[in-house]
Amino acid sequence: MKRTAPCRDCRRPVLWTITEAGKRLAVDPEPNEAGNAACWRDGTGAWRSRRPTPDLPQTGWERLHMPHVATCPNRVQQLTLPGLPAGVASLDAHRRKKRR
Repeated sequence: MKRTAPCRDCRRPVLWTITEAGKRLAVDPEPNEAGNAACWRDGTGAWRSRRPTPDLPQTGWERLHMPHVATCPNRVQQLTLPGLPAGVASLDAHRRKKRR
């Protein structure tokens, strides 16, 4: 059973995982083959995630999930500014908010 929490921006359910670096990453709860976060549940029941590479490809017990920041309608709208090429996001507002 996946424990989900609502996103603060769009209120959609997200699954919080812990990356290899020990950081928290919100992913969409449903597996998505277009995603780039390989997620699995470890022995303690915690959801873990990592980015598969050619050296360490996805294993049988991992499922690909999409990071929620890529699908959150409010985040995409905040990060996309006019004048930037398609697929490029500006992180200036996020960085300014984080420094405070």
